[in-house]
Amino acid sequence: MSNGRPQERKPDGRRLRAERRGRLSEYVAALFLLLKGYRIVALRYRTRAGEIDIIARRGTLAVFVEVKARRLERSAVDAVSFHTQKRIHAASDVWLSRQPDFSSLSCRYDIIAVLPWRLPRHFQNAF
Repeated sequence: MSNGRPQERKPDGRRLRAERRGRLSEYVAALFLLLKGYRIVALRYRTRAGEIDIIARRGTLAVFVEVKARRLERSAVDAVSFHTQKRIHAASDVWLSRQPDFSSLSCRYDIIAVLPWRLPRHFQNAF
């Protein structure tokens, strides 16, 4: 029976597992960045323009990171489409505009591939 409202779909098991794996991968990537000397400023930063998985800083460098959990490095990098890159750039503009030291910051856009049973791979200046 329809009550005029769209029905809510329950996420299936595969979708839930993929979401959990994605969140865990973001935490692994954040820990990896911490060990490399970065300071994590935000995890899953959301704006109307889009979402950024991790925002990290090291001095005056702001790093906007897209995290991909894949079996192969190449498929992780290839999974960051042009549309995704535009979304991250737009969201980073929002974040940057809210920073008091905006004029002194330099930006970099990275990808971290979280691979099974291996250390994450950090691709700096990926896009």
